Amino acid sequence: MEKNYEDCPLEYALDILGGKWKLKIIWTIYNSKVIRFNSLKRELPGITDLMLSKILKILVENNIVNRVQFNEVPPHVEYSLTENGINLVESLSNIRLWVHEQN
Repeated sequence: MEKNYEDCPLEYALDILGGKWKLKIIWTIYNSKVIRFNSLKRELPGITDLMLSKILKILVENNIVNRVQFNEVPPHVEYSLTENGINLVESLSNIRLWVHEQN
């Protein structure tokens, strides 16, 4: 059953960004510009390969993260933020400022 976000569009954002790892992954990619899977995993102590793969797939499907696979020896994958992802981080900057003002 598909959710209807017309009553509260922020629910859409919270569904996409909710959870322990999503914002940390987005922020790490944003700061790195382009990052490989293993480097990203090193930046996120405690995350498993399976969890990182699962969340990256969700973020790619939601047009927040771009995944580029290089079919060379050895093969590798690089992740970066899409324009949509960059806009998201810039939007979240206002929330970050608000949090700092509360402390």
